[in-house]
Amino acid sequence: MNALDVMFAVVALALLTAAVGVIRGPTDGDRAVAGDLGFYAFVAAVAILGTRLGGSAFFAVVLVAALVGFLSSVSVARLIDREDRNEGEEDW
Repeated sequence: MNALDVMFAVVALALLTAAVGVIRGPTDGDRAVAGDLGFYAFVAAVAILGTRLGGSAFFAVVLVAALVGFLSSVSVARLIDREDRNEGEEDW
């Protein structure tokens, strides 16, 4: 068992933790954070796979996925913040 196998095991544990967080998260914010954790754990798994197989195309995919993941995290955070602000207002 080498270091890459240990890294895969840690990433698998992170994915499992993220899945539990998405299912059991008490608020939308908790679910969003757990979803981000799962996404970035998957990106880490692709990076580890790229290291194991020695393919440079994997790292281009990781770079694009990280940028898209960041933008989606910001979008979800703004959406949740907007919903939290609108909870206090009454509809006419």
